Amino acid sequence: MNYTLHQLRIFSKIAEKQSITKASEELHLTQPAVSIQLKNFQNQFPIPLTEVIGRQLFITDFGKEIASAAKRILNEVDRIDYKLLTFKGELAGKLKISVVSTGKYVMPYFLSEFMRENSGVDLSMDVTNKAQVVESLEENQVDFALVSVLPDHLKLEKISLMKNVLYLIGNPKYFEKVKLTKSAFSKDTPLIFREKGSATRAAMENYLVEKSITIAKKIELTSNEAVKQAVIAGLGCSIMPLIGLKNELSNGDMKIISLKNLPITTMWNLVWLKNKKLSPIALALLEYLKAQKQEIIDTNFEWFDKY
Repeated sequence: MNYTLHQLRIFSKIAEKQSITKASEELHLTQPAVSIQLKNFQNQFPIPLTEVIGRQLFITDFGKEIASAAKRILNEVDRIDYKLLTFKGELAGKLKISVVSTGKYVMPYFLSEFMRENSGVDLSMDVTNKAQVVESLEENQVDFALVSVLPDHLKLEKISLMKNVLYLIGNPKYFEKVKLTKSAFSKDTPLIFREKGSATRAAMENYLVEKSITIAKKIELTSNEAVKQAVIAGLGCSIMPLIGLKNELSNGDMKIISLKNLPITTMWNLVWLKNKKLSPIALALLEYLKAQKQEIIDTNFEWFDKY
């Protein structure tokens, strides 16, 4: 056996993604390079690690055992690297954050300078819907989660970062002659929703219930980007967070539609389990955010004041 750490990393990523293409994208390598390393790694074992059925790659039972061992080895190597940096007096380790999908327009700005100042910190940021974010938090898989609606069944600590404002959005061409009212929603105006489990959907549904608005035409899409494209195409309107609409509003592809009791305003909160023992990296991030969050908002989100 003469496999390398490079081969272990590649095979571990292939096993995780069950795709050479996806593994190559995440590793920033060409697909042929990944395929060659997989072949060289496989040649050191008499038992197949993978199999291809149709056009789908599968990891064999033996391959899963090797992938599990590779992950343990790579984690130990990372710990050695982090310990070396720590002995040199640098902040080092992995920071894990789970972010609701529209939070991808927020969290990077609150992390970028911190990451530049601490080169020994590795970041893992999972962007998904609220239900999965809460699950990862509940199962203690992450240090922090970014949410706009706090889950009420968990005991949490939080630091509020900035406001989250949701407006009714439509295509200017479609709505230039339409003045929306409660009755308009029930007659001829489709309303586009995110999927169940989305915080944006929950905010929309709460608003509709509180204002006794009935929706006759309803469209459901599974990503914020898909909703934006549907609104731009004139498929309907939607209640969306302002944070992800800067370019579309500036370009005139979308417009804010006035409707009573809108916008909806919540807060983006970085949360963590109340009894969690935060790592030195997590504690350092909290101190950084407390000191710098207003400057970050003033520098990057001044455009909010236009709306």
